[in-house]
Amino acid sequence: MTNNLSKQPIGSEYLRAVLSSKVYELAQVTPLQAMPKLSEKLENRIFVKREDRQPVHSFKLRGAYAMIAGLAPEQKAAGVITASAGNHAQGVALSAKNAGIRALIVMPQNTPSIKVDAVRGFGGEVLLYGANFDEAKAKAVELSESKRMTFIPPFDHPAVIAGQGSIGMEIIQQNSRVDRVFVPVGGGGLAAGVAVLIKQLMPEIKVIGVEAEDSACLKAALKAGKPVDLERVGLFADGVAVKRIGDETFRVCQQYLDEVITVDGDEICAAMKDMFENVRAVSEPSGALSLAGLKKYVKERRIKGETLVNVLSGANLNFHTLRYVSERCEIGEQNEALFAVTIPEQRGSFLKFCQILGQNAVTEFNYRYADERQARIFVGVRITGAEEKAAILAQLKQGGYDVQDLSDDEIAKTHVRYMIGGRSSSPLKERLYSFEFPEQKGALLKFLETLGTTKANISLFHYRGHGADYGDVLAGFQIDDGDLQAFNQHLQALGYGYQDVTNSPAYRYFLL
Repeated sequence: MTNNLSKQPIGSEYLRAVLSSKVYELAQVTPLQAMPKLSEKLENRIFVKREDRQPVHSFKLRGAYAMIAGLAPEQKAAGVITASAGNHAQGVALSAKNAGIRALIVMPQNTPSIKVDAVRGFGGEVLLYGANFDEAKAKAVELSESKRMTFIPPFDHPAVIAGQGSIGMEIIQQNSRVDRVFVPVGGGGLAAGVAVLIKQLMPEIKVIGVEAEDSACLKAALKAGKPVDLERVGLFADGVAVKRIGDETFRVCQQYLDEVITVDGDEICAAMKDMFENVRAVSEPSGALSLAGLKKYVKERRIKGETLVNVLSGANLNFHTLRYVSERCEIGEQNEALFAVTIPEQRGSFLKFCQILGQNAVTEFNYRYADERQARIFVGVRITGAEEKAAILAQLKQGGYDVQDLSDDEIAKTHVRYMIGGRSSSPLKERLYSFEFPEQKGALLKFLETLGTTKANISLFHYRGHGADYGDVLAGFQIDDGDLQAFNQHLQALGYGYQDVTNSPAYRYFLL
């Protein structure tokens, strides 16, 4: 049985565990599908492993079932428990149902009802507990001990790793001429399983892990030489939003992964678009992570003529997230540039500006009269790549315009382009912060009550929802220097992720 693996199995033990795994009692052999349009564009043979075709629309089913199927009879009789608000919860619920045993899933209280209903639909019992995943996990571990239920971890267990390794086996069975395989990394279970399996059978194949820049726990662990906690984790690619990589997954990844690459949110959005245009699959953000890494790797290393595989790891997407993805994918593909430009406040200025742009289509133009001398405009321009953007910047500067490139300014992309009100009529001694608000009742009230006891005055506020479990909030505060330390203590007590973004160029250009 898979669970007879030693605590730190060697490669041959993992190979044996994958070969004897019972995952196919429930999991499906998923297609390895060609991506013809992208293959032509990147001058490589690109394939995608369609784990979105699993019954729970995610690879997580493999690891969960591999561990549950290997439990001893007395463990099955007592049932299983886990903590999750995502794909792992559904994998455990369906695996337990298929095995005919009880499954209790502890989920944070703010988990969207669509996810709770999905788990119940797969036969799992749901306990809503805690304000976040860490509190839910602590409760699940406590209950596993008191009720003698087996805790099914999402990634850091040899049996789970072996279950995920079956993906690697399928890839080389479906195409033995693969040169490189790109796998997403969150807690590391999928990457560890695929890498250790492939390296046992075809070590010449390169296996490359891909992380989101704002949750790169493997990259941090490799730098430190051991697993470490990230101070902050971005939530857009929530399927890989892990603060600390597992001990066993790190050991295996460190030994068997060839490289690790990171990508940003805009690159992930562009990969989601590619996924849809090539195979008509609607991926969740973390599901397109490895494709984003593949594209970046090919461009940076100038790879041509190879056979490359990426894993579409999941498709459990909140539909409203697509609005955000649609807005950001053009920037991720470098098909749109955002500029802040100062133009004279006189007739014909906009015409002259557009004449300098030539045939480049203006995708967005935000303007409001400010004074008699000059106007500051926010403009989006359709481009074909970084070289064309650089050429446009040079042309505008030669035309006498003060211009700043805001294409990489997160405050510009998430908030400023949607805001009204403009600059203050009088100078403000203001600090600007971005927050990640949980999408739950009382989040704004908690924010106001916690910070309302400070001496700071709220001077700016903008909320932007992503259709996910959190929303982006931009808030400005008038704070005296002597009150800043006390204010920061209140921010810590608030418990929301935040950053000081007072130095954002977009903020200083349009709002200060």
